[in-house]
Amino acid sequence: MSATRTEAEDTTDWGRRIWLAVSAGVVIVFAYTLLYQWTMAAYEGVELSFLHSLRIVIESLTTAGFGGDTDHWNSEPVHALVVLMNLSGVLLVFLAIPLFAVPMFRRVFETRPPTSSRLSDHVIVAGYSQQDEVLRKELETVDVPLLYLETDREIVTRLNEGGIDAILGDPEAMQTMRAGNAESARALVADIDDETNPTVILAADQINPDLPAISVVRDYEVEPYHRYAGADDVVLARQLLGKSLGMRAAATYAEKFREAVAVESDIRVTELLVERGSDLVGQTFREATVFDRLGITVIGAWLGGKFVVSPDADTTIDENAILLVAGNHEEYEELKARRIPYHDDKPSRVVVCGYGTVGWSVARTLREEGIETTVIDLEDKDGVDVIGDITDPETLREARVDEARAVVLSLDEDTPTIYATLVLEQLAPDVEVIARADEPESVLKLYNAGADFVLSLPTVTGEILASLLIEEDEIVTPDTEFDFVRTDGSEFAGRSLADLDLRARTGCTVVAIEREGELLTDIGGDFVVDEDDVLIVAGSEEAQLRFDRTADR
Repeated sequence: MSATRTEAEDTTDWGRRIWLAVSAGVVIVFAYTLLYQWTMAAYEGVELSFLHSLRIVIESLTTAGFGGDTDHWNSEPVHALVVLMNLSGVLLVFLAIPLFAVPMFRRVFETRPPTSSRLSDHVIVAGYSQQDEVLRKELETVDVPLLYLETDREIVTRLNEGGIDAILGDPEAMQTMRAGNAESARALVADIDDETNPTVILAADQINPDLPAISVVRDYEVEPYHRYAGADDVVLARQLLGKSLGMRAAATYAEKFREAVAVESDIRVTELLVERGSDLVGQTFREATVFDRLGITVIGAWLGGKFVVSPDADTTIDENAILLVAGNHEEYEELKARRIPYHDDKPSRVVVCGYGTVGWSVARTLREEGIETTVIDLEDKDGVDVIGDITDPETLREARVDEARAVVLSLDEDTPTIYATLVLEQLAPDVEVIARADEPESVLKLYNAGADFVLSLPTVTGEILASLLIEEDEIVTPDTEFDFVRTDGSEFAGRSLADLDLRARTGCTVVAIEREGELLTDIGGDFVVDEDDVLIVAGSEEAQLRFDRTADR
């Protein structure tokens, strides 16, 4: 939970401060009254009542004026007492202004964060983090509102000022869930920490037992407790990141595409990294006329943490986007894009650097794919083959990185990862470097250092959350079992691709056609399928199953 003060704590603190101030004022006035009464009797020989002395003390402290006692103020002790009371009054005023007046005026004029929302059919996110920003942007594309529940006043204020819905409150409290209109929400994402998330889910369950809940978990061992608390889905962020990195090292999408094609063709399929300074950066695919001029077809693109098949013409190309392209040559200097190394002619071995949760998941994924792994770590533990610092060239040489098909950097710190990338650029320039980043800002640094494929933990987690919440559009996340398959086109003969609309119906996309021994990649919606055509279809495992059911009808 956030250490920032909540609204209730702030109110309690103000009540305590006011009570202490009033109590201190009463004590000071009472003490001065008794002292004045005694001093006048002892040094002036004048007996005064308590009430009369109280009036004189209040007049002195507030400097509101003096009564008829001035004729009796003849002794030095009385003069000294009166001066002391006047100075005390002035001092109390100067203390009261910064301690009470200024803060109270600030509280009156400051914008108070909202503590309730009227949103409906929205996604509630308990806690705010970078990965939730990725989720928010994906939800915006399908017009699904999102509401953050946060205990940090500054975060809530900043989000509201940026036009983002957020309310101040404790997500573990049923009152906050009720204020967040959980009863009318479409889903809950608990993304605070492994201990707090179950309590958040239980609080929401009291308000809306039918509300689907997703918990983002750091430690895979606690997954059963989150499901027992009511989580419908548990996102094991670090394990899924490791799986994603491992799947990438096992086979690139370019390799998968080439495996699906059976005909000989001059068309080359490869992946291009759009580098800084490329004219493509900031352009949409519609505006990038260079593709048509060079005879290049964009089959798909890695955009952030997701793969988009046949990207929409109005999609913007960002720096470090990875494009899966098909063309008759492999010269891409005009595009200012770097070709990512092939695995085809490389040995079937991957070096995994770092054997924490992510590294362990990478190695397990690779072994399940039948790929040999060499693991480097600083600690001597089961599964580690080379003990040493991956920023040390000698350690990398011992692991024979120059003889690997890829090197996966799976450290939990970005600085040594960036440095290791620079070292690998010198030791093994032709080996694909696949890197993990914990901070989104490190992604650009890693690409500039020479990495070929980078995934950040917040981006992957955010895209996986989006894939669970958005049913209208299938999001191909890095951990998705995605492939290209060949299928007989006779079932679709005589119909155009636009008429078939397979993408909307199944989630699959026709990316190429084999016709009379040729491979056709420049196909549009008006392309009509022939009886003897073979379709190269791209999609996730689930999408492929839906496509098969459609083809069998």
